[in-house]
Amino acid sequence: MEEKLIAVSACLIGVNCKYNGKNNLNNRVMDYLQGKEVILICPEELGGLTTPRIESEIQQNGSVINKVGIDVTENFHLGAQKALFEMKKQNCEYVILKDGSPSCGYKNIYDGSFTGKRIRGQGISARYFIENGIKIIDLET
Repeated sequence: MEEKLIAVSACLIGVNCKYNGKNNLNNRVMDYLQGKEVILICPEELGGLTTPRIESEIQQNGSVINKVGIDVTENFHLGAQKALFEMKKQNCEYVILKDGSPSCGYKNIYDGSFTGKRIRGQGISARYFIENGIKIIDLET
């Protein structure tokens, strides 16, 4: 795999952009990115959500609802579109995402019950990226 430029979920390299204001620093990702050119993305922030923010999960009907019942689906779609636009503008074909996230989950997402249960599925941004030809680099296996 010859990656020229890699987009990365910003939380994975230590940016405090998670819903709780923290990050998901991943040393395996950091090691992999040594010497590579990267674009940092946080689709949830790009979609206009604040950090910190109320945690959100994808519901069975495909909408994204936060823990207090507010529908934030449009924010998630807008963030996916903005992130993809930035990647395409820079001819980026690869992305490393945080699995489990309602935006970036590429194998698993939470089931929408806010109980911590994961199910097979893709987040809003991950699905959008795949549909638009962006290849996911899986470092979480």
